Amino acid sequence: MSSSVCEMPNFSNAVHQPGFQDARRIHHSFVARAEKRGLIWIAKRIPSWINSDHLTALGFFAQVMCGTSYAMARHNRYWLVGGVAFLILNWFGDSLDGNLARVRKQERPRYGFYVDHLLDSFGAVAMLGGLALSGYMHPYIAIGLLIAFLLLSIQSYLATYTIGEFHLSFWRFGPTELRILLAVGNLALLRWPRVLKPHYRLFDIGGVCGLVGMTAMLVFFSAKNIRRLYCEERIR
Repeated sequence: MSSSVCEMPNFSNAVHQPGFQDARRIHHSFVARAEKRGLIWIAKRIPSWINSDHLTALGFFAQVMCGTSYAMARHNRYWLVGGVAFLILNWFGDSLDGNLARVRKQERPRYGFYVDHLLDSFGAVAMLGGLALSGYMHPYIAIGLLIAFLLLSIQSYLATYTIGEFHLSFWRFGPTELRILLAVGNLALLRWPRVLKPHYRLFDIGGVCGLVGMTAMLVFFSAKNIRRLYCEERIR
């Protein structure tokens, strides 16, 4: 007996599925407006045989390979250039998949949200794991960045469910700005692996700054959302 993936398991008779309302997307990063226009322009010209799933897979593959490039850079620093190329590929796949679906009016909001952000989490583990192995960043700093990223992501997903707003950027910084900073940092490492040498690694300083910034965002937006929800559901 044959059956497609979409046909099993089928719980439709046992569980009532309420109507799904997509969350409002909020994106106010520095490059958001120009990036949006560019992505729509590209999406309208993507060949029809390429779909959103292909782009999601490309973005995930590129993020894993970016982590691999960092790990390999421990033995050959020119892998850092490969890391820049994979960051560009990751931006292309990860930023374009949803835009392609919207341009073609083929949105799958639940499937897309779940798969895209699940793969983002695995990709972050791969990329920051590569940084921890690279020799250009202390492993503890890389682990701290990973924890901060995952906690900030959890905060964002909880806000999406409870408030109905999905923030793609915080304090004008979004994924594209982070990729740009990483790409510039990769190229800078080729010339200045350490600053104020021999004491401080460039990526250690950048990583600590990133960790402080992400922690501040986590505390600020968590407190803001808790206060908002408390006020909206105050016990009378």
